[in-house]
Amino acid sequence: MPPKPRSDVHHAALMPLSVAVAMLLALLLWSLPSLAMPPSERSAVLRRGINITGWFRYPASRDPAALRTWLSDAAMADLRRAGFTFARLAVDPAVLDGPAMRLVFLEQVRRLQRHGLAVIVSPHPVSWDLDTKPADRMRLTAFWHDLAPVLHGLPPAMTFPEVLNEPVFHDNPAAWWSLQNDLHASIRAALPDDTIILTGQDWGSIAGLLALPPNADGNVVYSFHFYDPAELTSLASYRAGLDRDALARLPFPDTGQGSCRSAADSARDPATGDLMRFYCATGWDATHVRARLEDAAAWARGNGVALLAGEFGASAALNPAARFAWLRLVRETCAANGIGWALWGYDDVMGFAIRRPPENRPVLDRYVVDALGLRVP
Repeated sequence: MPPKPRSDVHHAALMPLSVAVAMLLALLLWSLPSLAMPPSERSAVLRRGINITGWFRYPASRDPAALRTWLSDAAMADLRRAGFTFARLAVDPAVLDGPAMRLVFLEQVRRLQRHGLAVIVSPHPVSWDLDTKPADRMRLTAFWHDLAPVLHGLPPAMTFPEVLNEPVFHDNPAAWWSLQNDLHASIRAALPDDTIILTGQDWGSIAGLLALPPNADGNVVYSFHFYDPAELTSLASYRAGLDRDALARLPFPDTGQGSCRSAADSARDPATGDLMRFYCATGWDATHVRARLEDAAAWARGNGVALLAGEFGASAALNPAARFAWLRLVRETCAANGIGWALWGYDDVMGFAIRRPPENRPVLDRYVVDALGLRVP
């Protein structure tokens, strides 16, 4: 999902013994190389992806009939013809509450797979607070306890369970490492051959990835999300009350002071102008973006693991020259470093912005398709 505000408040507290043990184990695991990489065909499948964001997360209707017809066969076929190899399904665990709803979900995963699209199943709980509420951690454990066996009959080469979307855990990353390892073990028990998607804390950012001790299981892929700089890609959605029209004029990749200052001077309020000048001063040009992505690639190479940019995107409100240049650069840099990617999203303003629920055969924006190196179906 697009960038979230990050708390600057850090709480000082005595470290529980369980957390200290988890940190010690994590440090020991950090020194161990990954035992193996996933089968090469799995990495090939996870090359070019699309996030489908509103089907099983914020659906307009939870009626099984509406969910079964939310995305047409024609729309699925067009995604495959465009060159996408997988779909990442954002799932609110509350929507899959009960065996009947899990069966509906299983049917739709099978439909996507029949159209040649592998599927990442990614829980996106809407109102949980996993950082502070043990009950919510138990809910996530129960979600995978119930869903993983349902996925067992699907082809492992086309089915990728993802432990959790965008864990936060700013003040206690070791707690996330411990929880993820426990959930990984639970999923692995039910799905012994599937490739599991793991991620770091801090909203699944590159910083969270770089701090993550790799799991000893080699049949995993590590995911990160990339929206940097958020002042450009999401028009600083983390702050309310700004002049979005002015932010949409920010340049990229040429962030030279002339064009940048001109855009900043057009802001209707000082706060927006100051933020835009901050963007200009930080020099988020093509070299900067490449370097950040290459940090993730270097971490993966050093640990002998496979990597996925599970989300990236830029607002459709951003001026087209900057938007398509940023999308193309991220896609090309990922490809050059052997990193699979998934655009956020099919039905989200950061990607194709297809209306929800989609029409029978939605038209894919040809300029977004071109920036992704794909073809118009």
